[in-house]
Amino acid sequence: MPYPNAFHDVLIRGGTLVDGTGGPPRRADVTVREGRVVAVTEADARRSGALPGGDRVRAASGGRAVLVIDADGLVVAPGFVDLHSHADFTVLDAPEAEACLRQGVTTLVTGNCGMSPFPAHGPASQGSPLGTGRDACLPGMDAFAAAVDAARPAVNIAPLVGHGALRAAVLGQDRRAAGRDELARMLRLLAEAAEQGAFGLSSGLIYAPGRFAATGELVALAAEAARRGLLYATHLRDEGDHLIEAVEEALTVAARSGARLQISHLKAMGPANHGRVAPALGLLDAARVTGVDVACDVYPYAASSTTLTSRLPAWALDGGVPALLDRLADAAVRRRVLDALRPAVGRTFLPEGVVIASLPPGPYAGRVGHSIAGIAADLGVEPAAAVLEVLAAHRGQVMIVNHAMAERDVDAVLVHPSSAVASDGWVLRAPGDGHPHPRSFGTFARVLGRHVRERRLLGLPEAVRKMSGLPAARLGLAGRGTVAPGQVADLCVFDQDAVTDLATYADPWRYAGGVRHVLVSGEPVLLEGEPTGRRPGRVLRRPA
Repeated sequence: MPYPNAFHDVLIRGGTLVDGTGGPPRRADVTVREGRVVAVTEADARRSGALPGGDRVRAASGGRAVLVIDADGLVVAPGFVDLHSHADFTVLDAPEAEACLRQGVTTLVTGNCGMSPFPAHGPASQGSPLGTGRDACLPGMDAFAAAVDAARPAVNIAPLVGHGALRAAVLGQDRRAAGRDELARMLRLLAEAAEQGAFGLSSGLIYAPGRFAATGELVALAAEAARRGLLYATHLRDEGDHLIEAVEEALTVAARSGARLQISHLKAMGPANHGRVAPALGLLDAARVTGVDVACDVYPYAASSTTLTSRLPAWALDGGVPALLDRLADAAVRRRVLDALRPAVGRTFLPEGVVIASLPPGPYAGRVGHSIAGIAADLGVEPAAAVLEVLAAHRGQVMIVNHAMAERDVDAVLVHPSSAVASDGWVLRAPGDGHPHPRSFGTFARVLGRHVRERRLLGLPEAVRKMSGLPAARLGLAGRGTVAPGQVADLCVFDQDAVTDLATYADPWRYAGGVRHVLVSGEPVLLEGEPTGRRPGRVLRRPA
């Protein structure tokens, strides 16, 4: 690859600039010096076309080392900001983050759904709730940042602190209200994370132990987040039969606390609830009129991915997974769990659409990629009983892909002006074990290819805004998200005629195609569609 080992300047010449603001495309040259954009100028038509010798990328010699990228016929955009990622549990093992680079993603916002590796105090702390990656439980954000920076990631990490992690650090996995002193301890831990540079607070209200919290606890924590200028992102308490009530709860928390609210991956689960995203979006629009700062995000797929335990009643998870396994070992209690699970089957839990994504070694390890319906048929039991059997046999550590959404609902959220594109992914490289959701490999390329080029559901400037300028603004990520002089040179260059997602539900371990070049802080991490081996990413911190 013809580029120097060290350089100071990058010139991206003759591309179609889509700058992340939603403004119209324009032909421009982008000049980068020492990690920042220093000039955006009208492209010189006389110098368009391939570089000498037909190269697209070459090193120019002279007084300063210069990397020249010919972007004629390509789109130049800000590096994409993935507003909802769980890569904090996987980046230490896969710091090269090739799945991100090949989509043009340069910043991952982690700590979502109430899950973060910090603060971890004691044996009851959360660990890795996704059943993937290392536990990486760390006492605070400083320790997390030190570990990630030592791993030298190729992309940037912008952490949130999880409410579930706060709760686990103080109350363990107990299903009860926090006492006054316990709430005060959670507030102190949140304040500490804010002082160390966390960008926000997240909650995951379908996951234990976050689901054990009442609205008042969330208001108190969100008020502390608001006082410190942090974003409050929430995985709603219900995305099925009680979606509207869950949205109303989130808006109540925002209104009472004054926090900026981000509703994570807004969706409606189960055929009986298809179409309900329209009134949910209407609630967001109405709340903005009253002064609530609220927006949402979405991934462009009609299937989710989550833990199988999240389908169980809250009382079954009181005390955490070890307590759940004790309950499943007791025949009488297991029947109670079964009775509680049955009403969701066929409504918000579709056995034929619930596919095993990953699980630890055990009797059903060979059923990764198979549905609960198929496992139930083979066992000769009802689907709800098959769920409990698989959970008991694999220590409660079962991840699923859940096909229960409608494409028209995904479209409705995607086109809404307040929505950002986000992956909700955590797999950073291929190949690997299991049968993960393809969103980790294809989210951003899928929007550009399927929803912009093929279906024309979105215009290119608006799609790029939803993947760069908008999420950066929601997070308060200064200096990133748009292409302009003075901005950090997180940039991607892609072929809009060729960009596409290649990962599918049947064959998920495939990188996206069509992204040609990616820069992180001015350093080329992807050139001519291939990683360069450079890893200039770091943990970003919000100024106190």
